[in-house]
Amino acid sequence: MNNHLTRWGIIGCGAVTEVKSGPAYQQVPGFSLQGVMRRNVRQAEDYASRHGVERFFDDADALIADPSIDAVYIATPPDSHKEYGLKVAAAGKPCCIEKPLSPGYSDSLEIFQAFSEANIPLFVAYYRRSLPRFLKIKELLDTGAIGAARHISWHLCKAPSDWDLRGVENWRTDSKVAPGGYFDDLASHGLDLFAFLLGEFAEACGVGVNQQGLYTSLDAISACWQHRSGVTGSGCWNFGSRHKEDKVVIYGSRGELAFSVFEEQPIVVHTPQHQQEIWLENPKHVQFYHVQNMRDALHQGVSHPSCGRSALHTSWVMDKILGKI
Repeated sequence: MNNHLTRWGIIGCGAVTEVKSGPAYQQVPGFSLQGVMRRNVRQAEDYASRHGVERFFDDADALIADPSIDAVYIATPPDSHKEYGLKVAAAGKPCCIEKPLSPGYSDSLEIFQAFSEANIPLFVAYYRRSLPRFLKIKELLDTGAIGAARHISWHLCKAPSDWDLRGVENWRTDSKVAPGGYFDDLASHGLDLFAFLLGEFAEACGVGVNQQGLYTSLDAISACWQHRSGVTGSGCWNFGSRHKEDKVVIYGSRGELAFSVFEEQPIVVHTPQHQQEIWLENPKHVQFYHVQNMRDALHQGVSHPSCGRSALHTSWVMDKILGKI
């Protein structure tokens, strides 16, 4: 795609598109948001009106086929990603799909193959690969700030939400959509990031249970893994604990590096010689740099850090931990 205006359409203009992603498609030079779709046409019209979007739809097929839309962003729950993704690939349009790519590796593989065989760009919204905070962590690792990386550990836990306690319908805790529960939605971000920072995973395994009985998905998962580089890793995700914690530590041969995947916390570098805190704020629209990098990939032919192939690898890791493959 040459250097010109790329007109995007969004399928599923829900909460994630209000601030995190949608405005970025309007603010990045070279992109515009041409149309939005929700099954509830009044909600689609409301979104379009509030965000200054010219067209709105209640039918995804109509948005995909519209000649005034060049590319499609799929921002629906994961169980519909395959259906919409294959239609976008068949229409020959570049696509960005929200993470995870699908609820499982086999569907992710089918999506990836459809775009690959058609030679159409596929991006996945693992936007942390484009954020300055995590690019700084990669720089620190690559320049040996803590020596050679040896092990990475992530502990993520939180108390059940009011929705969980009241049994409110939520795709994130429905085993038909997210078998791993919040693990599918949240851990995918971190595991994808770790592959970006330390290289692809060579092996992974885990155990998962439902400790609370509040919903059908799992609510507690533990895992261990090894990256192809030889770095080992471990993770624990519990969504029924008393307190909230999100801490990653990378242990190196000459020091440690600590950070949070989701919280606005500093990067902490600790060595025998010194301790350093590095603060880097996220942009207001957290997917801005991810979307900007998509513009550069489409218009200038540069590589994007989060593509179909990297997201497919994350789907494989997730399924390995959940014992699905």
